[in-house]
Amino acid sequence: MTATLISLISILIGIIGANSAAFILKKYSFGIVGNTIAGVFGSIFFIKSFGRLGFDPMSIIKLGNIDFKLFTLNIIVSLFGGITAVILAKKLKKIMNSDKKES
Repeated sequence: MTATLISLISILIGIIGANSAAFILKKYSFGIVGNTIAGVFGSIFFIKSFGRLGFDPMSIIKLGNIDFKLFTLNIIVSLFGGITAVILAKKLKKIMNSDKKES
């Protein structure tokens, strides 16, 4: 498995996290396309931010073998990144719409 494949799997998990969070928490849904976009950006942002702690794709395959502990941590962070992105995007939309109504 290459670092690129691990990155793509992480992004896919972020998309799954965002869409499942929006399915469970209906008030945070942007539709399939909006949830997917939020999941992609949330997953990438979380992995780039927290991946420096040692579970980025290059660290996972550093010695030529897959470190499954780091890979699992990477997947969990991607999942939470997707979930967090949907929730924060909905809150941001709510804040921006409330400012528009006051004007």
